[in-house]
Amino acid sequence: MLRFLTIRVLGAIPLLFLLSVVTFAIIQAPPGDYGDTIRSMLIFQGGAAPDVAEAQAEIYREAHGLNDPIVVQYFRWITGIVTRFDFGDSFFYNKPVANVVAERLPATIMLALVCHLLASLLGIGLGIVAATRQYSWVDTLLGIVSFLGMTIPRFLLAIIILYILVFRLNVSEVGMFFSARYGGAPWSWDKFVNLVQHVWPVVFIATFGGLAYNMRVMRANLLDVLNSQYVETARAKGLPESAVIMKHAVPNALHPLIAYQGVVLPYMLTGEIEVAIVFGLATVGPAIVGSMGAGDVYVTATFMLVLAATLIIGNIIADLLLVALDPRIRMGGNAE
Repeated sequence: MLRFLTIRVLGAIPLLFLLSVVTFAIIQAPPGDYGDTIRSMLIFQGGAAPDVAEAQAEIYREAHGLNDPIVVQYFRWITGIVTRFDFGDSFFYNKPVANVVAERLPATIMLALVCHLLASLLGIGLGIVAATRQYSWVDTLLGIVSFLGMTIPRFLLAIIILYILVFRLNVSEVGMFFSARYGGAPWSWDKFVNLVQHVWPVVFIATFGGLAYNMRVMRANLLDVLNSQYVETARAKGLPESAVIMKHAVPNALHPLIAYQGVVLPYMLTGEIEVAIVFGLATVGPAIVGSMGAGDVYVTATFMLVLAATLIIGNIIADLLLVALDPRIRMGGNAE
């Protein structure tokens, strides 16, 4: 296993480099840069004349190297990362990009992990219930829930919940993780309860969508496994039905869902972009969208690099989980 991890980590280095090149080129491909944002702000917010605003924007471009060729800008960015672990400075936030990432990534990770854990446990559990009660009213009801979870747009559900909270329930503290009195306070049970009161809509919406997917996949996989010959053999040996399902059928039905974890991790870290935007939460997703709109290239490129790294890490974790779940799988392709 150590050899497997070493090979995967070493192989990830050139892959990350290639992804950084492609990402940086794509981000820079559309016309315009942060200098255009400066010019628009001076004209529409500062009332400056167009020629004066353009002159100030050009000064900003020269001072921050935005007029340099894209190759020069990329190597300046990637050299800073490799030599000093410096991801550059954010034009929009006016602070180092590492600080922007540090402010948003921990909360995003915790929120995403909670949503993913709930969606996985509930989805798998309900998928098992639906498969073992095929064509019953329980299966039909869970099928309706799954259909709604996969078809209702996240942003629409977020807008509906936001409307109910603000206009029907008169909730004023929306768009934050904590109430003002808990902002700088140390952790306590009251602060945790306050956090739950603020983030439950995002957790509910993200969990609902993920739960629906996991339930459908688990139900389909388990039904297929239950018709396998080795399951019939286990039943013929007189094993209880619960043991046949949980010890023999479910572990094999979990394979596709575990493999899916390798690609779901970056999606988790985006923090349900549309939901976080609707509720105004300071997570990774809105930062990516906002930096792309403003031309804050180093913030966008860094967050995309983080997502690429999580994709690689997620695939490695998925491989390790598959080995732990099924002893027949061996690293390096050797089977026993």
